[in-house]
This record gives sequence, C-alpha cells and structure tokens, in this order.
Amino acid sequence: MKEELSSSLDILLNKLSDWGTTLVENLPNMLLALGVLLISYFLARYISKGVKNIVQSRVPQKSITNLISNLTTVIVVLIGLFLALSILDLNDALMSLLTGAGVAGLVVGLALQGALSNTISGVVLSFRKNIRIGDWIETNGFAGEVVKINLNNFIIKEADNNKVIIPNRTILENPLKNFTLTNRMRVVLGCGVGYESDLDRVETLTKNTVKECIEQVESAEDVEFYFEEFGASSINFIIRFYITSESAIEKLRAKNTVIKALKKAFDKEGINIPFPIRTLEFNSGLDLNAKKVAEAFSTN
Repeated sequence: MKEELSSSLDILLNKLSDWGTTLVENLPNMLLALGVLLISYFLARYISKGVKNIVQSRVPQKSITNLISNLTTVIVVLIGLFLALSILDLNDALMSLLTGAGVAGLVVGLALQGALSNTISGVVLSFRKNIRIGDWIETNGFAGEVVKINLNNFIIKEADNNKVIIPNRTILENPLKNFTLTNRMRVVLGCGVGYESDLDRVETLTKNTVKECIEQVESAEDVEFYFEEFGASSINFIIRFYITSESAIEKLRAKNTVIKALKKAFDKEGINIPFPIRTLEFNSGLDLNAKKVAEAFSTN
C-alpha cells in the first residue's frame, strides 16, 4: 500500500515538474501573447474612434456609424487573438476556432437571412448620395419625406404626417423616384368647360390665369394647353407647366392656387364648368301631374 502511494506521489510530482518546466519555457511566449492582446485592445479603441470620425463626416445615421465602428473593433481584436494563439503555437485550437466560427456564421446567416439582408441594404442606402435625409421620394406606392434610414428599415413621412416604415431590402429592389434630385417639377391639371364655350377664349384665359397666379411661370406661352376629349357633359382639357421646387408638397400648393384662380376667372367671364348631367325621358304616357296622382291615392 505504501509503495503504491509512493508511486502515485512520484507520478504527480513528475507531472507537476513537467508542467512547471513547460510553463517556464513558454512564459516568454505567454507574456508576448498577452502583450499582443493588450495592444490589439487599445489599438482597436483608437482605430474605432478614427473610423467613427471618418464615417460621421459622410453618413448622417448614427446607427450606421456605430455599426461600422463596432465591426472595426471586433476585427482588430480578432486579429490580435489569432496572433496570440499563433505565438503560443496553438494552431490546432486556432483551426478549431476558425472552423467553429465558420459553421456558426453559416447557421446564423441562414437563420437571419432576411434581417441580414435588410441590414446590408441599410448600409448601402446610407452611402448612396441620391437618397438623403429630407429628400421627398416615391417608392412602393408611398410618397413622402425621408426622415430616417435605420439598419433594418427606411422611414418616410407622408404629406398627411403619417410615417411609413419600409424594409431596406424592398427599397433597393424596387424603383424609387426622388423629387429632390431636380429643382424643376411639372404640374399637370385637368378641367372641363361647357359645350357652349368659346374654346379659343378658354385657352387664352387659362394660360393668362396660370401666368398671373404662378410667379415661376414667366410667360403664358410656357403653359401647355391641350383639349383632350368630348366628355359626357363637358369638353375636357389639361394644362401643364413647370415650377421650381424640390418638394412634392409645392406641386399640391401650385395645383391648389391654379384651381382657385381658374374658378374665379371662369365665373367672371361666364364660362361654365359643368358637373355631370343626366337627362331622364318618360315615354310611357303616364300622367305625372301631382294633383291627379294625389287624388288617385285618396280615392283608393
């Protein structure tokens, strides 16, 4: 029994001695690896701040700036970790770590495919110069002012002050009209006049009215006027003119101004803007005299 205990104690002491020897031999590498980790940590903070300042000068969204800054920190720290593992000659552990990270990344990527797609789309949208905060756009059946570009969604405020949240991927995959990219906007307005109207007079009066009420229209000749059709109760026409604006709300205001001005001008000149009229004919020979109808009901 004593011999067995002594043998086990010798094995333990030899093992501890081997560990001590290994520790002493690898101590410089361990200190160097620890130094690399510390340097990578402080270097990551420094580089992250620099990247954040650079990105802030180009991207107004704080969420995008923070994302890029955090990614920079993670990348620098991971590089330091891999260098430290290489210094310690832990190649097997390094390969296992890389393999595990690759498998985990694949699983997470498949599980969060939609969310990651929206996030990447948000980063792309943030760097696009033709889409900025404050622009008036139209996309996916909605029109409004861009108020925020998040990592996962795109928020616009419509003219009625309602906010619409659209996934970033949907924005990239569908056509987008940006009214702010140009300062000229065409306004199209339709109307109709009675069949008894002097059409030449209607055209001249309409062009002059638009010129007088819209400051940006310099001449009556700048107003396009076209009769379109013989309608059910009116002869219909459209007018087209340009205004200088970067917001679609100005288009609505211009329409509002022209409609009120045309109504006053037509009323003053006695030009009728008819509403739909329907004529009913009774050919059955019935007597519709109210008195006789009342007497017939009272007799019954």
